[in-house]
Amino acid sequence: MRLVIALVVAAVAVTPPAAASADHPAPEDVCVASVPETDPLEPGPVSICVSVFKPATASRDHRAPVLLHSHGWGGSRTSAPGSFRRYLDAGFGVVSIDQRGFGESGGKAHVEDPAFEGEDVIRVIDHVAALDWVRTSGPGDPVLGAVGGSYGGGFQFAGAFTEIMKTGRTRFDALAPQITWHSLNDSLAPRDVVRTTWVTALYAAALDAHTSTLHAGYAEGLLTGNWPTTMDGFFRDNGPAHHVAAGRRLDIPVLLRQGISDNLFPLDQAIDNFDRALTPRARANSLLIGYNGGHALPNAIPAGHAVAGDACSTSHGGYDDLELRFLAENLQGAPRTITGHGRYQLMTAEGGCVTVDSVAPTTTAALPDIVTTAGVGLPQAIKIADGPLTVAGSPTLDAVVSTLGLDSRAFFALSAGTSPLTAKVIQNNVLPHREPSLNPGTRRTIELPAVAATVPAGQSLFLTVTPISDMFLLHGSRTPSAMVLRDVTVRLPVRG
Repeated sequence: MRLVIALVVAAVAVTPPAAASADHPAPEDVCVASVPETDPLEPGPVSICVSVFKPATASRDHRAPVLLHSHGWGGSRTSAPGSFRRYLDAGFGVVSIDQRGFGESGGKAHVEDPAFEGEDVIRVIDHVAALDWVRTSGPGDPVLGAVGGSYGGGFQFAGAFTEIMKTGRTRFDALAPQITWHSLNDSLAPRDVVRTTWVTALYAAALDAHTSTLHAGYAEGLLTGNWPTTMDGFFRDNGPAHHVAAGRRLDIPVLLRQGISDNLFPLDQAIDNFDRALTPRARANSLLIGYNGGHALPNAIPAGHAVAGDACSTSHGGYDDLELRFLAENLQGAPRTITGHGRYQLMTAEGGCVTVDSVAPTTTAALPDIVTTAGVGLPQAIKIADGPLTVAGSPTLDAVVSTLGLDSRAFFALSAGTSPLTAKVIQNNVLPHREPSLNPGTRRTIELPAVAATVPAGQSLFLTVTPISDMFLLHGSRTPSAMVLRDVTVRLPVRG
């Protein structure tokens, strides 16, 4: 468990490295009042504490745009002098935030709830707008971007969408979130099957920050093996999915960077943000970069495969350079030289890069009937097609599903190898299918993990079906049984 927690903190605490600087002023630490805490564990007034980094070139007569930054789950703001050198050298101010419940900020973590963290971000923007060296687009409207990963990506969406919910517009001019979510419920418990390994690690990494609702919900989930309705309700508003369902969209450019081998917030979360959370105009000015990394715990059951790296950012000079150019183009009026807007740029499991205009399936393949045990048993791999072929996007599985037990669960993924025995899950991700009750036979569409892979000649593409997964430890079927799939068709995003 210590290893898992260490990996959580390393994965989500996305902050730029510190570097010595004699040019830029030391940061100013400030706390701003925000909405009070209502949780009974720590009720009362709340201040949100930030560190303000001013670039040496900024003044009342030479104003600068500002980037908001925040930490990953369980972390705290960056406040050391010399941090954010690459942003400051490029002429951006930076304001690093201790989110509610973390660092020096008060209250409890409501996990990017619009009523709490969304309001906190608005208070920070108000403070930024009042600084006399900050460039503005109008009264109280700073020229504003944001950076950060995981929880430090979630605050960006929380702030922007909360402003749209309240006023119809956001003061953010561009966002650059990394490895973050579209729906927390869909990420933490897809199909109401809990990603136990990650949920337990995240819970343990921030015990003092949790609300009483989260403490109770976590305990209930451990006892019942189900995703409690209290957890579903707690997380329902806390991400772009909630705002999209209410008809809200972002009309600003967004640089999305997502780990395809991320098994907490996988690629499908970024695809949903790219496809659903942006207006057509914003999407035409946005980019999605998929890489192999992020919250990427290794899979043992079933075994997975992904070459770590960010091949798709290489053509842009590396991700750090791409991010700075994106921010300069959208906040400083720099010439538009970035290419690939509106497209999906996806690193393959083998280390290449595929750029596509759509992630929708393009072809189908019929498979034989499949019988899998539920609750206990070993993974099996069913051949789909022989290489060479390239898949990049969001596959699905259609079948008539029947079960012989109550609350049957199985896990599905695409895999590749020279034989069923050597096939490894592409980019480490599986997704569950759950049948809550006895099912004599119902046609289902089962979502498979979004992937990118080039299967060479001599290897084959497989469908992996497994009754257990180490990412969903102890959350397989509640009773040993079997799940039968008939009239099986896989829909694949095959590229030319």
